[in-house]
Amino acid sequence: MSDTATIAPNKVVFIHYTLTSDTGDEIDSSAGGPALAYLHGANNLVPGLEKALEGHGLGEVLEVTVPPAEGYGERNGPGPQTVPRSAFPEDAELIEGMAFLAEDNEGNQTQLWIAGLEEENVLIDQEHPLAGQNLNFKVEITAIRDATDEELQHGHPHGPGGHNH
Repeated sequence: MSDTATIAPNKVVFIHYTLTSDTGDEIDSSAGGPALAYLHGANNLVPGLEKALEGHGLGEVLEVTVPPAEGYGERNGPGPQTVPRSAFPEDAELIEGMAFLAEDNEGNQTQLWIAGLEEENVLIDQEHPLAGQNLNFKVEITAIRDATDEELQHGHPHGPGGHNH
């Protein structure tokens, strides 16, 4: 890894990040854990953050605000829908904010999110919980390396020793 490496397509990039809302509330962070690894140019991050990181180098710290259009999109769906808890497997652990796949009668899968939990019902939403919100990132670039052929084929980085999903 070279100190002169810059973020460009087909590079595996390692970042530490903190994501906050417009009110300053922390939404997510890699603090205290391993750096997040992603394959630049493979849509592993929200588009606005990936675009903002391009061309930056090892050790840089950036503050980036990603608008909804370049993050999880604007909110434009019907909003959360109520579904009886009985529609879920009895042993399913349901957590607000959790994503899951639902299948229609033709076998088509759709990703949905749990927007809320009530005693007898689950509120589900077809839009990401962060849709319609600015994403405020503080990012530190901790490492940059060339992607392997296997990583390029799979479209994501692998951990030490190979395939690590």
